[in-house]
Amino acid sequence: MPALPSRFTLNLITSSLVFATATSFTVSLAHAQNSPTAASAGVSANAGFAQHTAGMKKQSGLFELWTQPEQAKILMAVPELNKAFLLVSSLPFALGSNDIGLDRGQVGSSKLVHFERHGKRLFLMQENTHFVADSVNADERASVREAFAGAVLWAGDILASEDGRHLVDFSSFLLADRHGVVDSLTRSRQGNYAVDDKRSTVLSQQAKSFPDNTELEALLTFAGSGEGQYVRQVAADAKSLRIHQHISLIRLPEGYTARSYHPGSGGIDSERMDFATPLADSINVQWQLRHRLEKTDPSAAISPVKKPIVYYLDRGAPEPVRSALLDGARWWSSAFKKAGFKDAYRVELLPEGVDPMDIRYNTIMWVHRATRGWSYGNAVSDPRTGEIIKGAVTLGSQRVRQDILIAESLLAPYGKASSAEKKNAAEQMALARLRQLAAHEVGHTLGIAHNFAPSRQGNGSVMDYPHPIVSLNSQGEPELKNAYGVGVGPWDDFVIKHLYANFPGQDEAQALAKLRQEAKAAGLQYVADSDSRSSGAAHPNGLLWDFGADSIKTYDQLMQVRQRALTNFSTAVLPPQRQLGELEARLVPVYLLHRYQLEAVARLIAGADYEYGLAGDANAGRVQAGSKPVAASVQRQALQKMTSSLRAENLALPQNVLDILTPPSEGYSRTPEYFSGRMNVIFDALSAVEAGAAQSSLFLFDAARFNRLAWQHARDTQQLGVQESLQMVFDQTWKRDAIPASIVAGEAVQLAANWVVLDAVLNLIDSGRLHPQVQAEVRQSVHELAVWLQKNPGKGSNASSRRQAAEFVLSYLREPGSVKLRALPAIPPGAPI
Repeated sequence: MPALPSRFTLNLITSSLVFATATSFTVSLAHAQNSPTAASAGVSANAGFAQHTAGMKKQSGLFELWTQPEQAKILMAVPELNKAFLLVSSLPFALGSNDIGLDRGQVGSSKLVHFERHGKRLFLMQENTHFVADSVNADERASVREAFAGAVLWAGDILASEDGRHLVDFSSFLLADRHGVVDSLTRSRQGNYAVDDKRSTVLSQQAKSFPDNTELEALLTFAGSGEGQYVRQVAADAKSLRIHQHISLIRLPEGYTARSYHPGSGGIDSERMDFATPLADSINVQWQLRHRLEKTDPSAAISPVKKPIVYYLDRGAPEPVRSALLDGARWWSSAFKKAGFKDAYRVELLPEGVDPMDIRYNTIMWVHRATRGWSYGNAVSDPRTGEIIKGAVTLGSQRVRQDILIAESLLAPYGKASSAEKKNAAEQMALARLRQLAAHEVGHTLGIAHNFAPSRQGNGSVMDYPHPIVSLNSQGEPELKNAYGVGVGPWDDFVIKHLYANFPGQDEAQALAKLRQEAKAAGLQYVADSDSRSSGAAHPNGLLWDFGADSIKTYDQLMQVRQRALTNFSTAVLPPQRQLGELEARLVPVYLLHRYQLEAVARLIAGADYEYGLAGDANAGRVQAGSKPVAASVQRQALQKMTSSLRAENLALPQNVLDILTPPSEGYSRTPEYFSGRMNVIFDALSAVEAGAAQSSLFLFDAARFNRLAWQHARDTQQLGVQESLQMVFDQTWKRDAIPASIVAGEAVQLAANWVVLDAVLNLIDSGRLHPQVQAEVRQSVHELAVWLQKNPGKGSNASSRRQAAEFVLSYLREPGSVKLRALPAIPPGAPI
């Protein structure tokens, strides 16, 4: 996961109903707990600090705290008004659902806040850091501050004031939902929830204060209907969710030198609108997210650092996982050394007794969920400068089991010829993936974005998504000896230099430009998230989970491995203690082994290469402006592979597979990891075929791809066009007559794929995303297909499908509203593999 999107911020969506409920609760609770009678029972209105804190334990630090085990409240002294600091929430105890997204150890975005006094109350105000005026003119700064709304996060009565300090009961702040738990539950459609104040409490024993940070915690009970599927899956009582909320108050760091973000650097930016920029400059100012790293000798090529970057691994990670995670996370040390920093980066096991939520510790958390899901790296940063305050890595524990499942499904290490060597190979592949995963997610928290192009160079970057490199050995059996790379790649070395290296005596901008030129000369390329994830993405190198320099050659290689794995598929893929119904779950990753390389092939169709950069880079010849279409011959070769994937020869399951698939045993059931089915408990081979055809159709019949096909052909008639593409698809599907007799149920398999293709094309027409002239071309091709089907009815079941397809198409073309189109069949989840 990936890293969280949108620059590591949590996108919190608040429904008006839940917001109104939470707001009214917060106000009423704040009033009750901060009223003189409630917060200071038995203390006079004119009492000072001593009277209010009598019998309570004091802690000094950024904020002075007073707590007492018998009282579930925290008194806090605010030392200075109108002085900004940072506020961050996190979750020590969470929900355990990948689908809802509330994970143990998860941190929220940082907020720049300050206290104001109005009458006898203190207000905690959040500043709007997205809109600023970086100016020496106070009036200019104020004009922007006054133009955009800030927020009032909390208000409470002042209990006492002494020496410029103000004492408040801060409990009610801690007892409100500050992390957006309700928003996450609402967004995932789990129903309406709100904090139940009677079953929530401040955890005063967890309160700690240090010179630069204060750490506070509360137990919150979220009460709701309990009707949501995902909540019911994980909660002891879906109507009463216990979650711990941690709050960190952080002194603003000073003396940090921000670095400007460059779009070709591979870094992650922190963006704001600065209304004080010169008129010719962009109003959008972007800083590079990065940790503070300073040499003790700035003039030295290699120097020790004043304070190293240290990450701490969750003590809950068991062996052999623990050692693998430590190994992988430590890979970055070599990149920092190459950037000129000695002993600048370390990874250690979290010391006993240390609170991983403490903002002072960069953490790697081993997090359990009910299902497998994404891992991610989140960075808490100073919104003024982009300086990273805390790196927080979340690694989902179930992913490693998916890697072992895939390896076992390919190697078949069980059964009568049980192989200890193959079992060990499966585990070693999974541990190798964990090392890469740890390095990848830590990379995000160092300020590095995804780059999905380096897979073209083998182990080019840990910031790519790696597919296991699978090949056939000399005996023609699948082999996984070198499934994943070891260590960071050349792209990673470059990014660390670009983010962290300093250049004494040189112009920094020129030095960084030289770094980028050297990287380009070495063949390094950068393709980011925004150009890689869409089914209609255009860049031929921005590919998730692919491998190999040539997408078409690697596709052929993977199809050979897939065919061999299907031929070898037997009960030997399943550990002896597993119930037979799980064979189907093991079939899924083998049958769809080619799914990501198929996407890589589709990307060549109407694909176009381009670079990121600034106008100055183009003017200086460092970056080529514009986009360059993939060569016409390569596009046609890619289309041939895509259409071939829709043929029965590549979709049919062999007899040995069909003969052993068994319904789930009593006490077990199919999950979303299985193929969907319409045959009750019996394995539905047609649904598997439909899923395979849908995988190809999803990428082939994307509207953006067809719009590009039409435009490329309009500019250059030698390029592949819409009509040629559809003609080739129809020739290999609906217009096929003879299916080889060697293919089990070949005609039924081909017809299942044909209908998926037709549904995909009609949904393409119906999407509203095609340009009118492109839609006209697609409609014409589909009409011609319908006419051909009427003239060539075929025989048997083929004849009935052709007749029905022709009627279906013509009815839709005459009156679209009269025909209900079918969505593409469900495809079992693949990522994260």
